[in-house]
This record gives sequence, C-alpha cells and structure tokens, in this order.
Amino acid sequence: MKTAVGWHVELEFQEDDQHTRAAALVRLPDGSEVRSHGQASRHRVDANQPRVGEEIAGARALNELAMELLTKAHTEIDEASGRTSHPIHV
Repeated sequence: MKTAVGWHVELEFQEDDQHTRAAALVRLPDGSEVRSHGQASRHRVDANQPRVGEEIAGARALNELAMELLTKAHTEIDEASGRTSHPIHV
C-alpha cells in the first residue's frame, strides 16, 4: 500500500486601489518550505476588480512557486547522483 501525500499551498493577498501582491507558501513533507511572490497592477482606466487582481497576482506567485519547486528537485537530483543533470523545463 502506498502512502498518500498531500501538500497545502497557502496564498495571502495585500491590496490597495492600484496593486495586488500575493505571497504563496507550500510546506513539504521533508519539513522544508518554499515561498514565492507575485503582483498585479491595475491600469488607471480599468474598473476596480479586486478578484481579477488576486487571480493575476496569485497565478504569478504560483508560477514562481512551481519554478522554485523544479529548481529544488533539480538540485536534489544532482546531489543524489553526484553529477550535473539536464535542466528541468516546464
């Protein structure tokens, strides 16, 4: 029987009238944490739609989080194998 593993990703937002900032965090089963950030800016002629700013900033933070996780995995592959492996691309 395999053990089920789950990750919980946390996203927090800070907003003002023009900007939305997102911070993402995932805690991994090995005890490490990976953090990332994203941001969005509203053009002055666009309607104020906070949900859209959250979606954009959140997506950017999650994209950065994905790249951080790929880099972490790539480093662990290199350390375990003792050689330099090919980069992991999305």
